[in-house]
Amino acid sequence: MKTIETLKNVRLLAILFLSVMVVSCSDDDDAPEEEEELEVITSVTLQFTNNADPMDVITATAIDPDGEGITPLQVQGGIALAADTQYTLTFVIFNALDPDDIEDIGEEILEEDDEHQFFFSFTDGAFDSPTGTGNIAPATGAINYNDTDDNGNPVGLSTNWTTAATGTTMGTFTARLQHQPPVNDTAVKTATSTSEDGDADFNLTFDLTIQ
Repeated sequence: MKTIETLKNVRLLAILFLSVMVVSCSDDDDAPEEEEELEVITSVTLQFTNNADPMDVITATAIDPDGEGITPLQVQGGIALAADTQYTLTFVIFNALDPDDIEDIGEEILEEDDEHQFFFSFTDGAFDSPTGTGNIAPATGAINYNDTDDNGNPVGLSTNWTTAATGTTMGTFTARLQHQPPVNDTAVKTATSTSEDGDADFNLTFDLTIQ
């Protein structure tokens, strides 16, 4: 009798074990998709090119020598623009952790433009166009985007800026790159998405002088 009871107990344990395995596998199947990792960026350079004189280029840079380490991008100096001048802002962005394999993150952004958007904020009155304070806060502010993704939504690798015509402006200029990959096959970047949607690849604030 003891042998029969022992066999019954063994069978019950086996059934319980199989049940746990089935439930565990089911839970794994229902697990949410992992989000894509943020870009590894070691340097960001903003280039303001004078539309009337392409040789006149104002640059501002941020550097992160340890890449994925604890040190964030460090702003190097400010932005000094001429008054009453039209500029085109472009970006040079690199991952140079491996000097033998430097990655052009700008190219990656272009390839994945439906998952990235640049947002900007700046001191009120610094620019005649766009006016206001940008589209970080409030999110409805105007920006002169020159590029769009396949869905017709702005990217921001190239934007146009016209500085204020008179007076001297002392303020700040913020450029923020937002990474907005789909979540569970649902698009995050849309015509109404903001700088709060997705995660920031970088969020850089520079001192701004216009005179």
